[in-house]
Amino acid sequence: MKRTLLLLPLAALAGTLALLPSAVALDGDVKKAEAERTAVVAKVRPAVVAVCPYGGGGHGSGVVIDPEGYALTNFHVTADVSPVMSAGLADGILYDAVLVGQDKVGDVALIKLVPKKAGTPFPFVQLGDSDKVKAGDWSLAMGNPFGLSMDFTPTVTYGLVSGVNRYQPPEGGGTLEYTDCLQIDTSINPGNSGGPLFNMQGELIGINGRGSFDKRGRVNSGVGYAISINQIKNFLGHFKAGLDTDHATMGATVETENEDGTLSQMKFGTILEEADVFRRGVRGGDKLVSFAGRPLTSTNQYKNILGIFPKEWRLPLTYRHENSRKETLVRLMGLMDERANPDAPPPGQPKQPERPDPAKEAAKRSPAMKLFKEKKGYANYYFNEQQRDKLWANFQKHGDFTGVGGAWAVEGTFNANDRKGPLTLTIADTTDGSIDAKLTMNVPFSVKMPTANPLELNVPDNSGGLLPVLTQYRRLLTQGAKGFTANFSHGGVEPCYPPPADGKEVDDWAKRRVDCEVLKTKYGATECKWYFDKKDQKLIACEAAVIPDSDPCELYFGDYKPVDGRQVPHRIDVRWGDKNYGTLFFAKFEFKKAN
Repeated sequence: MKRTLLLLPLAALAGTLALLPSAVALDGDVKKAEAERTAVVAKVRPAVVAVCPYGGGGHGSGVVIDPEGYALTNFHVTADVSPVMSAGLADGILYDAVLVGQDKVGDVALIKLVPKKAGTPFPFVQLGDSDKVKAGDWSLAMGNPFGLSMDFTPTVTYGLVSGVNRYQPPEGGGTLEYTDCLQIDTSINPGNSGGPLFNMQGELIGINGRGSFDKRGRVNSGVGYAISINQIKNFLGHFKAGLDTDHATMGATVETENEDGTLSQMKFGTILEEADVFRRGVRGGDKLVSFAGRPLTSTNQYKNILGIFPKEWRLPLTYRHENSRKETLVRLMGLMDERANPDAPPPGQPKQPERPDPAKEAAKRSPAMKLFKEKKGYANYYFNEQQRDKLWANFQKHGDFTGVGGAWAVEGTFNANDRKGPLTLTIADTTDGSIDAKLTMNVPFSVKMPTANPLELNVPDNSGGLLPVLTQYRRLLTQGAKGFTANFSHGGVEPCYPPPADGKEVDDWAKRRVDCEVLKTKYGATECKWYFDKKDQKLIACEAAVIPDSDPCELYFGDYKPVDGRQVPHRIDVRWGDKNYGTLFFAKFEFKKAN
């Protein structure tokens, strides 16, 4: 009996000793993971921002995303403060900052910190790919909850990504809509708004914005939402251009058919006749197969994918009409209607005087106010001017046409479906200040610009206004901003889809996509969007709204060759709506100086 009792402890000890190697290995793995996690925190901490109104008050968070000091935060953090605010970094230094661009629907704002010494770079983080995030991934949230850190050292929390592709509708009567967002159990609380969500490589995968809180104490309940960084990437070009952006809508209702079955599918319902999707031939009852490259089988998926794009973007849409499958490009409408200012006094009554606000008065003396310019439709027009001028300067590196503002004469050939032949084009200013343009493609066409009658602008017939757009093109090259006093502004970044040079039908529009900076102009009644390749700022396309309530005329510039030291397109493809009007081939140019 005693021998048995003695053997039992020995057996237990032997079992413990047998487990020691694996236990030691596990402990080593834990320590390695802890070391990697703390290294990531140390790497990204310097770029985390504590955001507060100028002169103190509420608290929010943000994160710097490039060395110039551009930082992301929530719109609801910046909405109620002056365009100038304070921003503290983990080094304990408080900086002045200014609003750059904003998204009132998606709850995102871009601000810029002003360095104490011009040219000094800021610490910043790398943008990740939120489409690669999966439920169950670990994540780090950082920020300034409850304004706890008076020295701006961010609070760090660690937890799981609970879900992806979540949809959160606006709360109450608000407009903030969270689409395709990340659900996290990583603790976020009031004050974390606008702060970063990182993956375990230290890449920014989201901006924390909304949480489910215990109403008694505003304490996190374990359900939070972060705006995906991939959605923000779609808007970032707009933000940097100082735009007050709007989200997109299709202009059509979509419903799920056979939702409880194994083959659920999406079906179009009501479609606005003024919507581009209607012009592209989609009708109620047609089946929606995919949008922007994503297959769709539920209304939630549709809302998620539609909500991550800015208005006016063109994106591929695949649908079924009867027994045929079709792919087209759809221009997206804006989501927010223009609303009257609710704070405006009734007609005939004077505005109520504002009470002095010491914080706002102090903000006016901030050095960041030099970086702010107010203009309707913009979050900060100063940055629009900066981006516009930078784009134009880079474009002119391909050739400066300001010295050849006289008559233009071009010769070449054309191929317009079943018609071919020689081409001549002349554009010249007249003594009365108008522009006289003539185009001959077997048949002569002419137009005088500007004209008060838009019906005279569809020249040649069924081109959407090719000849008037060519006059706009010459005006752009030779006069720049001086030629477009009604509007000459940066339009952010949009995708463009140049057609194939061989003229074949496109079976996958996504493969044709080129991301472009956009310049918007207006001369007379014609509004144009000029598309410059982001890589080298070469002009590759133009969309011109020549004919009211119709598709724009589209020009695609290609085959650039030097002419008198300037890069000039020797080929222009022309489209109107769903049809390819034809191609112009240029062989001889004569650019005269202005008188």
